[in-house]
Amino acid sequence: MAYIKTLFDRNFLEYASYVIKDRAIPDLEDGLKPVQRRILHSLFEMDDGKFHKVANVTGHCMKYHPHGEASINPALVVLANKELFIDRQGNFGNLFTGDNASAPRYIECRVTPLAKDIFYNPKLTTWASSYDGRNREPVLFPAKIPVVIVLGVEGIAVGMSTKILPHNVIEVLEAEIACLTGKKFEIYPDFPTGGYVDVSNYEGGNGKVLVRAKLDTSDPKRILITELPFGSTTESIISSIETAARAGRIKIQGINDFTTDKVEIEIKLARGVYAQETIDALFAFTECEQSISINLLVIKKGLPTVMTVNEVIKYHAKQLVKILTSELELEKKELLNKLHLRTLERIFIEERIYKGIEKMKTAKGVSDAVVAGFKPFLKEIGTRGVSADDVEHLLKIPIRRISLYDINKARDEMDQINARIKEINAHLKNIVAYSVSYLKGIIAKIKANEEIAGGKRKTIVGTFDKVIAKEVVKRDVDLKYDAKTGYLGTNVSGSKIAEVSPFDRILAVRKNGMYTVMELPEKAFVGAEAWWIGVADKDALAKTIFSIIYKDKEDGLPYIKRFIIEGWIMNKDYFPIPDGAAILHIDTRTKFSFTVKYKPKPRLKVLSEDFKAQDYNVRGIKAGGLRLSNKEAEKVNVK
Repeated sequence: MAYIKTLFDRNFLEYASYVIKDRAIPDLEDGLKPVQRRILHSLFEMDDGKFHKVANVTGHCMKYHPHGEASINPALVVLANKELFIDRQGNFGNLFTGDNASAPRYIECRVTPLAKDIFYNPKLTTWASSYDGRNREPVLFPAKIPVVIVLGVEGIAVGMSTKILPHNVIEVLEAEIACLTGKKFEIYPDFPTGGYVDVSNYEGGNGKVLVRAKLDTSDPKRILITELPFGSTTESIISSIETAARAGRIKIQGINDFTTDKVEIEIKLARGVYAQETIDALFAFTECEQSISINLLVIKKGLPTVMTVNEVIKYHAKQLVKILTSELELEKKELLNKLHLRTLERIFIEERIYKGIEKMKTAKGVSDAVVAGFKPFLKEIGTRGVSADDVEHLLKIPIRRISLYDINKARDEMDQINARIKEINAHLKNIVAYSVSYLKGIIAKIKANEEIAGGKRKTIVGTFDKVIAKEVVKRDVDLKYDAKTGYLGTNVSGSKIAEVSPFDRILAVRKNGMYTVMELPEKAFVGAEAWWIGVADKDALAKTIFSIIYKDKEDGLPYIKRFIIEGWIMNKDYFPIPDGAAILHIDTRTKFSFTVKYKPKPRLKVLSEDFKAQDYNVRGIKAGGLRLSNKEAEKVNVK
């Protein structure tokens, strides 16, 4: 058993770690989940400038992703619909209506130039073997922007989850520029569906936001929904409106969906109902307003970490400087190598060093002759000298190239290399300024390309109070009570005692003094001749004093108990007076007078006595009553 438990624990931990790191949670470095990374890697490998069938891309990606097309296809469609890193051709679904994409064999895609700028650099990418060992795949892309907050992501792992909202790509890049230049910055979510967002409780990406649809109420007899709140589709919004209408929350005549590439849902209002008075009900009872809780959880250096949006920006600002430095140093190294070879080639050809190998009969002799020929020019060559690899390169130069060698062209090329090396050195000395100029260049490309999403902010940031359903709904439901049968509810053929709303809770004080708070019932038994029935509103009840006059079960002595109902548990029965006591009167007035009639007895001269309720203190619900008299009570008359 101990072995099985150890095996189970180890396997569970390995599974949990796999789900967290390799499936559900994005990595901070490149902002991608593994399936997204493998899709982009496949597109980079297949890239020839033309569109590829999504089915072919999926098949290629299956070399790297072990979970098959059922996980690859939806992930590719979602990533393509972000309109940043994948160009689309064909029906990729409708973000507004929620319609699915066409089958993978009918739609096409290709990687965008922006994706190459942001992710693609094989020489700086760390590689690992694919799951079957036949291929290699990137561990992480060297991403130059904080992709994780640009795309937004949602994922559920074992024991943790992430929900990161998308942000405007240009605003993110501008925030990164501000971070690099030491300025303050602040960014908020931007949704592809538009609408409004209240970021009062955003808390850097770990709080919650309120999102709303954009409504056109210019016509008082109809409402147009022109933009959706994040997370909703036209289908889900229409369904929520129809549900609210059936429940009587809103009154509409009809609803039409004219959505194409733009959202347009028309709500025709019922007779006597106008747009302005319906708005709050739409926000309260439908998906036109929603609260979204968020949690910015990412994989940072191999560990799940909760971060803020600003922390992500700062991290990527440093990462950008590091990546650009590595790229410049790599380019400089390659240019120096190229310059060295071009220098050797020029000397080898111009000074006719190749003539020295004509009389050599061995490979070593040939190599030594070449090295010896360069001795007068070592100062020009520099400290690197002439290596065996250099000699091998020179000996492979074809005769045709030697005969057609253009000295001036070669010198121009070397001048250009030197100029670029000088430029790189200047960038390395001012790497922050170079990083800022790089980001500005990306911003310019995005603004110039209308097909790339995120150029303009779509969601309006504002502040609005969440509409409370109880405050919006009208009290137009009749609450009835049949005193003879003892039934209470909306579906009872009795006397109307109040107009209530479906959200109201009802307080019923029964004949024996027991009281209960319940949801608005269709039909509930509370007993005949109940003393008090009303809405259980905490604010109102906090100001309401219940006065119960009763007589004791054993000796019949009169008591008064005054109390306030401050709280309750739903559907629980409360007994404010002793069990078996007979109630003589219940009152909710703050001040009133009453007369207690005593039971006639021999030598009893005073048969009644007047009292004032306000003369007795208000006590707790569990406290006992206050005795009014030592005489047995018969009844109470209230003035």
